[in-house]
Amino acid sequence: MTTTTPTVTAAPVTDAAPVAPRQHRRSRSRRSTPLTIAMLAALAYFLLPLFWLLVASTKSTQDLFNSFGLWFSDAPQLLTNIKETFVQDDGVFLHWLLNTVMYAGVSAVGAALLAAGAGYGFAKFRFRGDRAAFNLVLGAVMVPTTALAIPTYLLFAEAGLVNTPWAIILPSLVNPFGLYLMRVYAQDAIPDSILEAARIDGAGEARIFFTIALRLLAPGLVTVLLFTLVATWNNYFLPLIMLNDPDLYPITVGLSSWAAQAQNGGAGASSDMLALVVTGSLISILPLVVAFLLLQRYWQSGLAAGGVKQ
Repeated sequence: MTTTTPTVTAAPVTDAAPVAPRQHRRSRSRRSTPLTIAMLAALAYFLLPLFWLLVASTKSTQDLFNSFGLWFSDAPQLLTNIKETFVQDDGVFLHWLLNTVMYAGVSAVGAALLAAGAGYGFAKFRFRGDRAAFNLVLGAVMVPTTALAIPTYLLFAEAGLVNTPWAIILPSLVNPFGLYLMRVYAQDAIPDSILEAARIDGAGEARIFFTIALRLLAPGLVTVLLFTLVATWNNYFLPLIMLNDPDLYPITVGLSSWAAQAQNGGAGASSDMLALVVTGSLISILPLVVAFLLLQRYWQSGLAAGGVKQ
């Protein structure tokens, strides 16, 4: 009796795995009414003052009091207000604006570089008393800057630096929070292996910092620069007590002097002085908006750094 064995034909082997049919699934998004209301309230909280400032800049002083605050008047005059702002008091507003750009720019760059150097040193070097020194920096973060204004004034008065640009720039260079931020950022952003390789190749510590470390610290550097830029740009109390010459005023103190003239009717005050103060406030925030728009890609890359483990 002969038995026949059935022949089994093997299926051809292919590299690609069989593709399973795609299943389209609808993603169900959760909606929270309280959360939506809270977000809208936060949005209104941040945007309404800016919208009011934009609307108020198009009005005369009379319309500021006689028209609805959150909408334009029947006769908007934004261009006229801008022109009058720049020609008032022989164009002193432009001088104040340039002073503010100089104070904030020099302070921001200097504070960012000092914070980067000190943060890099705390993160990558060990020395006697490093923990105590860093704890002292953390304690300085909790001290409000207004509490140091009077001691700073007395110190600068003894040094003969009162009523000079250095009275604004030098205190702004000290940024304990920026130092803390750069120390934490440098700890993970700069691998020790890169530093050891550079030292083996014969590079000095200064060259390593300026050619390697600063490039890796760029996102954190931009963050400190932006924070210092905004803080110095909006600083009012320190220039108020340090400066007596109107030609040295930043825009905050200058607009405050205009507002005092508008309220008291002092010399040089015009009928539309209050409208010029509002328009000057709108103009003063535009450079900060431009700075954020130009530097946001570096800032966003810094926020994303460290999100992926190697």
